[in-house]
Amino acid sequence: MVEELVAAGVTLASAGLVYVATAARVVKQYERGVVFRLGKLRPEVRGPGFTMIVPGVDKMRKVNMQIVTMPIPAQEGITRDNVTVRVDAVVYFKVTAPAEAVVRVEDYRFAVSQMAQTSLRSIIGKSELDDLLSSREKLNQGLELMIDSPAVEWGVTIDRVEIKDVSLPETMKRSMARQAEADRERRARVINADAELQASKKLAEAAHQMSDAPAALQLRLLQTVMAVAAEKNSTLVLPIPVELLRFLEKGAQVAASAPESGGEARRAAPVESRTVQDELPSGEARLDPEPDVSILRQE
Repeated sequence: MVEELVAAGVTLASAGLVYVATAARVVKQYERGVVFRLGKLRPEVRGPGFTMIVPGVDKMRKVNMQIVTMPIPAQEGITRDNVTVRVDAVVYFKVTAPAEAVVRVEDYRFAVSQMAQTSLRSIIGKSELDDLLSSREKLNQGLELMIDSPAVEWGVTIDRVEIKDVSLPETMKRSMARQAEADRERRARVINADAELQASKKLAEAAHQMSDAPAALQLRLLQTVMAVAAEKNSTLVLPIPVELLRFLEKGAQVAASAPESGGEARRAAPVESRTVQDELPSGEARLDPEPDVSILRQE
């Protein structure tokens, strides 16, 4: 009798252990458990930790609550300004209502992926090329709203959508490169012209200042000579100072404006010299402008 009781107790204990092992479930911290009892959804959602279900009657499905990073395959489309582009993006989403994510949609990951691709093609068709290249933040917000609207009914919340890359045809890339080069050249010319204008104004002020003080021009010339003389492999040629040229010019003007009497006196001087030479004795050498003739007369 005792042995039968012991055997029955062991059997019950074994059956209890098997039941516990079959009914026991462990839900991780980032998961939630959705339980179906005979195919019907139970209202309570099992939280993280140890939980029990009825074996053979209940069925629990675990739903990941972490943020999912899903790349959107590259989509080709034509922009509003008739440019063919290829755009790829990435979407970040998470499940906020585990029961709805399991019941309302067969596979919420696949549904979000298809919705993201469709929305991305729609954004490409509504946008221009400049918007795709420069206004990505605005397009990201619009794409997020387009995906989030139907995803809310599935118990999924879109956290963020980012456009990763925009691929352009080679001809369009070359055209954009030429446009950027021309724009940079235009800005360089404008900056250079502005610099020339400012420099001309400063040079005009310096010229007016030097006209009031002529010695300043000579000092500037000396500074230029010192700057050029610093180079050891150069030949330095000093120009004639402007003041010396002005002095010679004034002297020439004074000589040209002298009275005619002075000219007649200069013309009479050679005649007197010839008269004196004629009066010299015959044995002395006569002064003559021609040296060869004077030598013959001495002989």
